[in-house]
Amino acid sequence: MALSTFGRRAGLVVAGTGVYVGTSYLVYQYMTSGKADQEETQRLLSEQQEFSFVKNPSRNEKYSEIAARYDFMINNDERFMGMGVLRRCLLYYHARGTVLEMAAGTGRNCPYYPAGVDRVVLTDTSSEMLDQAKRKIGDLSSEPHKKKFAVLQADSGHLSFGDSTFDTVVDTFGLCSFNDPVAALKEMERVCKPDGKILLLEHGRSKSWQWVTKILDDNAERHAKNWGCVHNRDLDQILEKSGLVLDTVFTWHFGTTYYCVCRPNKQKSNNKSMASSNQTTTLPEQQQ
Repeated sequence: MALSTFGRRAGLVVAGTGVYVGTSYLVYQYMTSGKADQEETQRLLSEQQEFSFVKNPSRNEKYSEIAARYDFMINNDERFMGMGVLRRCLLYYHARGTVLEMAAGTGRNCPYYPAGVDRVVLTDTSSEMLDQAKRKIGDLSSEPHKKKFAVLQADSGHLSFGDSTFDTVVDTFGLCSFNDPVAALKEMERVCKPDGKILLLEHGRSKSWQWVTKILDDNAERHAKNWGCVHNRDLDQILEKSGLVLDTVFTWHFGTTYYCVCRPNKQKSNNKSMASSNQTTTLPEQQQ
């Protein structure tokens, strides 16, 4: 077995070590806490007939509201669930060349990009979240590496970049927040080079553990209210509708976390139209 392949598999095995225990703890915590918040959520829904936090197109405004404390709120959860290792493996082994990251949020992936990438453009709809990302870029220890980063406020469904601009497109935990996740994936495919990679680390409903999915379903409105995130989407269905080619798919955390290495559909890539007049291959200025 090639050393790189061994290292890749070993890294993923390490990522799984302790994940089961951590996930079990968090599921228990989620089931036994937040009763008052759940009751408050149901009260708000009952007062607004036909209203849904999950279906509310403005729910993403929550990210701007919680941006300054977002990292503090999720640090422990990600540590227990081994998310840092999954992020590191996905980017270390697969990110290359010029990279676009969508739904970059507070820049939690910044420390994990390998030194060999040429450029990383972080995009998000929330300027407040991107302000936190800029701070993380500034905290990177390597001056040459931090200069590779740039940030841009952008709509995931309507990117300004021309076709086939990026070698790698990254999205971690963004499909839960996009109003149209399939359209977002198609945009990722459009701006990705035909021989490039689309890297996804996402969460959604479990196909193997129905009791876990029931917990997600029962708490979906509450979670969307507090986080702006729809955490029980059917990722298999979303990925199938996108038309992407899936080279690697691993699931973790009772089947709720998806680790995916995808690539553009070559047939569709060959039929790409020329970039329209409102699209550009010019990348934003590097972070200073």
